[in-house]
Amino acid sequence: MRIVTRPDFDGVVCAVLLHQVENITEPIKWVQPSNIQKGRVPIYRDDIIANLPFQKNCALWFDHHFSNRLQQPFKGAFSIAPSAAGVVFNYYNGKFNRDYTELVEMTDKIDSANLTENEVNSPENDVYILLSMTINGRITADEPYWNRLVDLFRTTNIDGVIADPEVKRRCRRVVEDNRLYRQLLIAHTRLEKHVSVTDFRPLSPAPDGNRFLVYVLFSEAVVSVRIRHDDQTGENIIVNVGHSIFNRNCHVNLGHMLTQFEGGGHPGAASCTFHKSKADEYIPQIIATLVKNKPNT
Repeated sequence: MRIVTRPDFDGVVCAVLLHQVENITEPIKWVQPSNIQKGRVPIYRDDIIANLPFQKNCALWFDHHFSNRLQQPFKGAFSIAPSAAGVVFNYYNGKFNRDYTELVEMTDKIDSANLTENEVNSPENDVYILLSMTINGRITADEPYWNRLVDLFRTTNIDGVIADPEVKRRCRRVVEDNRLYRQLLIAHTRLEKHVSVTDFRPLSPAPDGNRFLVYVLFSEAVVSVRIRHDDQTGENIIVNVGHSIFNRNCHVNLGHMLTQFEGGGHPGAASCTFHKSKADEYIPQIIATLVKNKPNT
């Protein structure tokens, strides 16, 4: 049996929980949602998919993304919830041999962006928030690190995880990266009315940093758009869109909107990946829809 999940904090915690309650015999398969959506990942009958779109061959499926809702029967659980880890946790309630309540509560907080301005400006003051920022799903060479986090959380608490030398090193690097990211965010972001548009396509690779910082720096915006090249091939464009977590006046269901552009996600945060030849068509349409700011289904 194998876990197939997304390389982010929610995906890591999903893997931790599933390892505790299922007979996992194969290495974790770390996958981006777009690769599942486009059928690039073989899924087998004993696979457990978590925090990703459904595939009919799997044994169990757990998710919480609005755009991934199903009308057909399946085994597992789906709920519009703060995190996929929370969906897994509730499904297996009472079957864990460790207390993961705090870990799941913090995963809910981070994945739903239920943060204060102080937490966004200084993530280093909260170990969970800082730790979540060490997981960069863009860097496939980091797979051993994602597996390391899963193993650590299976055997120790957050203090033990943070004390790990590799985790400490990456946390220090995140703090340094966030300082540079702030400067680049200001330099490469423009406002189109109430929409902040950050275009990192001139930078290779695109910088990494605090994904919530744009909502502090551009507080007048109700929604953000971040555009970058796919690091893996350079042939694709990735667009991330999010409601401001402080100026909550965006009325567009982002997950639903981006299904029109080869993507999907939550009502308040979503992404899409498409070939660069479609950028001049797709990106203006996305921004125009957000500028109109009209409710959609």
